[in-house]
Amino acid sequence: MTFQTLVFYVLAAILLGSAARVITAKNPVHAALYLVLAFFSGAGLWLLIQAEFLGISLVLVYVGAVMVLFLFVCMMLDINFEKLRTGFWKSLPLASAVALLMVVEMALVFTGKNSGVAGVSQLPEHPAGYSNTKELGKVLYTQFVYPFEIAAIVLLVAIVAAIALTMRGRKDTKYQDPGQQAKVKRADRVRVVKMAAEKPQPTDVAEQSAK
Repeated sequence: MTFQTLVFYVLAAILLGSAARVITAKNPVHAALYLVLAFFSGAGLWLLIQAEFLGISLVLVYVGAVMVLFLFVCMMLDINFEKLRTGFWKSLPLASAVALLMVVEMALVFTGKNSGVAGVSQLPEHPAGYSNTKELGKVLYTQFVYPFEIAAIVLLVAIVAAIALTMRGRKDTKYQDPGQQAKVKRADRVRVVKMAAEKPQPTDVAEQSAK
């Protein structure tokens, strides 16, 4: 057994254990931390197959952004998680059967004749100046440039639709209209009022001098 194979089995075991703890941990913060560990282990597996761009992206995007936001939400929201987990153990047999069926299906797919797994013995050695990120960029922006642009348009439409669905006109909400602010003139802001000067009464002068 080589050192690379040993590292693979260690990272795979950590990944499976942390993934199991994500769905069995009672504390949602602990579950999120186990998910962070699973992401780190998955990034290590990506690095073993010389896909450093995918590994670093997994750490930066999911661990550095998504999971941090999820942790803040879990710690700030006051949710009764014990009530949400009421029917967890009742659904465990059905969930276990579905998970076992998925594992069997994936095993049949990977052990099939047309899977191509049997022909992969060892990764080829790359030259000294090889860059996985550069090669991935070439493939993404040449061979798959149209699917990439279509996916970007679909995500943009989804963002616009989400904003349009969540924006509701509430009467008790105070908001600013930059267009109306730009149209405001001086006469709308300031009004000069001319008032005639009033002479103080003699009684008022006497009271002020007495004070």
